[in-house]
Amino acid sequence: MNNKLRNWLYRRADNPRQNLAILGVGFVVFFVGLLILGTAEFALQSSIVQEILGLVGLIILSAGIILAAIGYLSLSVLRIIRFISDDNHDK
Repeated sequence: MNNKLRNWLYRRADNPRQNLAILGVGFVVFFVGLLILGTAEFALQSSIVQEILGLVGLIILSAGIILAAIGYLSLSVLRIIRFISDDNHDK
């Protein structure tokens, strides 16, 4: 199990183009959720529709944060771990 996880993380670290795409999609999804949340807060009158739209905006915003975090961690931290582990195997 540990070996499978390590191999998956190494494959993720070796795809910088895909990781950058995940980061970009995460930012776009985040800002769409933020726009929905702002619309619900400032453009609608107090009602159940406003609350539901605000909840949908929060869910979308959260998904964007998670996607952006995965992309960022894959671009930076996993790449560093990959280089460190390669150095250890060469010695």
